[in-house]
Amino acid sequence: MRRQLVGVVTRDQNSKTRRVEVPRLYRHPKYGKIVRARTVCHVHDEKDESRNGDTVEIVECRPRSRTKRWELVRVIQIGNRAPQVSETAGAAPQS
Repeated sequence: MRRQLVGVVTRDQNSKTRRVEVPRLYRHPKYGKIVRARTVCHVHDEKDESRNGDTVEIVECRPRSRTKRWELVRVIQIGNRAPQVSETAGAAPQS
């Protein structure tokens, strides 16, 4: 069974590679305090469909490079990105 995780894309500069942070909570073994931590996963995004701030679902896969061990399944929620505006819609009307 392959593990599935949900995280947020934090870096999308490389082609077909995304850096996804998966938040987790755990109890400190000695003090008992709930501690926030994050796991950083390098994800293969074949179609370059995710961007910074997107919430994505990822799944374990075979090693694709030295660091990439995960594949993108789907984009769950689009994050803080500006809407795509075509050049004809944003241009001033001609007279």
